[in-house]
Amino acid sequence: MTKPLYPARPILLVDDEPFILETISLTLRASGLTNVLTCQDSREVLPLLAGQEIEAVLHDLSMPHLPGLELLAEISRGFPEVPVIIITGLNELETAVTCMRQGAFDYLVKPVEASRLVSGVQRALDMKSLRRENALLRERMFSARELGRPEACTAIITNNERMLSIFHYMEAIASSPQPVLITGETGVGKELVARALHTLGNRPGKFVAVNVAGLDDTVFADTLFGHRKGAFTGADQARQGLVDLATAGTLFLDEIGDLSPASQIKLLRLLQEREYLPLGSDTAKRADARILLATNHDLQAGQTAGTFRKDLYYRLMAHQIHIPPLRERLEDLPLLLDHFLAEAAATLGKKKPTPPPELAMLLATHHFPGNIRELQAMVFDAVSSHKAGVLSMTKFREIIGKGNEAAGAIGSIGSGTADQTTGPQGPVIFGDRLPSLKQAEEILIASALRQANGNQRIAAGLLGITRQALNRRLKYAEKK
Repeated sequence: MTKPLYPARPILLVDDEPFILETISLTLRASGLTNVLTCQDSREVLPLLAGQEIEAVLHDLSMPHLPGLELLAEISRGFPEVPVIIITGLNELETAVTCMRQGAFDYLVKPVEASRLVSGVQRALDMKSLRRENALLRERMFSARELGRPEACTAIITNNERMLSIFHYMEAIASSPQPVLITGETGVGKELVARALHTLGNRPGKFVAVNVAGLDDTVFADTLFGHRKGAFTGADQARQGLVDLATAGTLFLDEIGDLSPASQIKLLRLLQEREYLPLGSDTAKRADARILLATNHDLQAGQTAGTFRKDLYYRLMAHQIHIPPLRERLEDLPLLLDHFLAEAAATLGKKKPTPPPELAMLLATHHFPGNIRELQAMVFDAVSSHKAGVLSMTKFREIIGKGNEAAGAIGSIGSGTADQTTGPQGPVIFGDRLPSLKQAEEILIASALRQANGNQRIAAGLLGITRQALNRRLKYAEKK
C-alpha cells in the first residue's frame, strides 16, 4: 500500500538552478516531507498558487524574469495565508530585514544545514495548520456543544470549556425573573454576557445599560427612577428613568460594587419589591424590567468589610456568573487575535494583516490586567501603524515589556528560610542557601523557555538578551 504524501498539500520549491531544486527536494523528502513541487520559472508561481492550495513556498531571490523580492511581495499581497521561506546566497542583513518586512516567514542563507532547513519548513507547516484549525474551531465551536441558541452568544469569541459551560447556564436561566450578578475583572466582557442574556430572554423591550460607578445617591435615583416636574430646582419638566425605558426589556447596571450605602438601599428595594419612587412622587411605580448587574469587585469581601450591604449581597445570590480572565483562557488568544485584526482593519480601511506565527505565543506570556479590552487596544494600535506584509510585533513587545516591569514579578529559588533582596523588577526571594550565578542563570533560562512554550526568540525577549546570546548559553549548557 502506497504511503500517503506529507503534508497533504504540496510544498513549492522555486529556483532557476535545477541542482538546487534537486538538493532541497531530496533533503525534505529524506526528512519525511514528501509532498514537494518544484518550479524553475518564477513567472509560473502565481498561477500555481491560484490553481491549487499550496502549504508553503520556498524560493530564491536572484532569479530571472520575476525577481525574488517582487515574487515575495506578490505572494504576500495575493496569498497572505501561504508562508514564504527565502533561500538565498545573499548573506546581507538589510536584504533579510526587507524580506521579513514584506512578509517572509523565514530567511535562510545557502548553503543551508539540513536540520535548519527542515525545522524552518516544519515551523511554517505548523503555523499554517494552526491557522486552519483556528478557522475551523471558530466555525464549529458552538455546533459541537449542542447549545439551544448558539446565535445569542456569537459576539463572545471563545472556545474555552468554562465559557461554553457558562453559555449553557445562561440558557438555563434565560427565562428566570430573578436578577443575575455577573462578576469578573475589568475588560473580560461582562456587558457582552448581559446582552446575550437579554437575547436569550426573548423580552420584547430594549436593552438599557448604565455604569453606576461614581454616581451619588441623588444622581443614581434620578438616572434610574426619573423625576416629576418641580421635584427639585431646575426640574422644569418630568424625566423618564432608565427603569421605565427598560420596561419589558433588560436593565443592566454595571459596577454596582461602587454604589454608596444609600443607593444600595434603593437598589435593594427595586430588586426585592419590584417597585420604585420617581423623585418628587409619592406613588410607587411597578418595575417590569429584567435586572442584570455586574462588578469587578469581590462583593463577599465587601459585605464582610461593611462596604456592601449583606441583605443586598444575599439578594444577588440567586443567579451568578463569573467570567474567567483572559490569562485563564489562553486557548482563546488566536481566535481573539484573528477577530480583532479583522475588526481593526475594517475600522481603519486597511487590508487585514497577517500575524507572525510567534505572536500568539508572545501574547500568552502576558498577564493581561485589562483582559480582552486590553488585547483589542493592543491589536488596534499595531494595525494603525501597519503598512504591508506580516504584522510587526514591535508594539506588542513594547507593551508586554512595560507590563512585565510594572508587575514586579516575585520569584523564589531554593527552599527553607527565605532571604530577600530587591531587584529591578521587585523583590526576589532566595532559600537559605544562595544559588551560584550559573545556577541562577540556568533557572531563569528554563523559566523563560517554559513561559515562551519553547520559542527561543520570545524567551530571549523575556530575558532581555538577543536570540543569539540565548542560543550560545543553551549550546554551552548542552556541552557540560
